[in-house]
Amino acid sequence: MHLVERIDKLSLDDIERIEKLTLRWIFQAAYDFGAEAHEIFRRSRDKVEDVAEDVTRELLDRLPGYNIPRRVFGTVDYKKYRYIILPELLVRQALFVDSKAEKSADNATLQMSQTSLRIRQKRDNREVDEPGSLPSIYNDEGVNLLTTTAFIHFHYESAQGAYRLLSATLICLPNGRLQEKYNPDAQHGFWKAGRDAPTLGEDFRVRVSFKALADLARWRVQQLNYDATGRCAGEWHE
Repeated sequence: MHLVERIDKLSLDDIERIEKLTLRWIFQAAYDFGAEAHEIFRRSRDKVEDVAEDVTRELLDRLPGYNIPRRVFGTVDYKKYRYIILPELLVRQALFVDSKAEKSADNATLQMSQTSLRIRQKRDNREVDEPGSLPSIYNDEGVNLLTTTAFIHFHYESAQGAYRLLSATLICLPNGRLQEKYNPDAQHGFWKAGRDAPTLGEDFRVRVSFKALADLARWRVQQLNYDATGRCAGEWHE
């Protein structure tokens, strides 16, 4: 096993393996957190976005692995530098995980600061090609790390003044170096138009279609479901 200093020399297959391992860890952390997430949603009276952020941070604090003790900056709820260990490789990773809380179960809204991909899609009968502002290889004072972005999307409903957590969808977005595989042009990809109004000067946003991403790589979209008692159920899908 050797430490990969030249992240740009990682193969595309290696990047996929690292992202898959990362999502497996996140899935297991969320599964182990289990009914606690349901209970936190049920009992909290904070804004639902804040509840989701609290749950995400708490469950990921239990994420096993090897953290690198350096401060990370970014516009997501959970940020860590970590070592990712594969049988033959040791890789420095900049992990960014954001939480979403929505009453839609099919997609999640992203900001451009939360992806290293370019957004290639059709909007209003025209093609757009907008760059994400995260680099695919993150540099911190000369140290290079592989950027990995993931999301925990909490699908909830409001009932009798309380939040009821219905499901948690776990998504790992492809790194920008995988652009040609997942979103080579406006006709092929997994994006939907975001809830932004350019005419009002709002920043460009985009939504991830869970089904479209899963159609490209089933393992990139995992789901946990919660019944009325808070019991958590789900299994990993390849």
